[in-house]
Amino acid sequence: MDLLDWYRGRLTTRRLAVLVRHLPRDSALTRELVGEAAEWTVTDHLLAHIADQLAEANWMFATVNRDEDTDPIEYPAPFPRPGAEDSPSAAAPEAEPALQRPSPAELTRFFSD
Repeated sequence: MDLLDWYRGRLTTRRLAVLVRHLPRDSALTRELVGEAAEWTVTDHLLAHIADQLAEANWMFATVNRDEDTDPIEYPAPFPRPGAEDSPSAAAPEAEPALQRPSPAELTRFFSD
């Protein structure tokens, strides 16, 4: 497909728009517009979410089963996702309410019942 065909009148604007709209995720245009996120599939995002949930579950288990005299365990950092630093929600945390983390005492009470 030659984009000059649009200028020559052999390619309609509608056909050009359809071709651009349905470019594959790994196309140069998509990489330029979206960045590294273009390489991430739904499966990659789901695996990152699963890794975050597993790390959080391990943190909860370790927090509940630690000695009361020891220092609290640091909450795990989320798995880095592409474009997270550039997104508006990362720049403006007030746009999304902060998630309330349970205290170790609350976790102990919850799991001991």
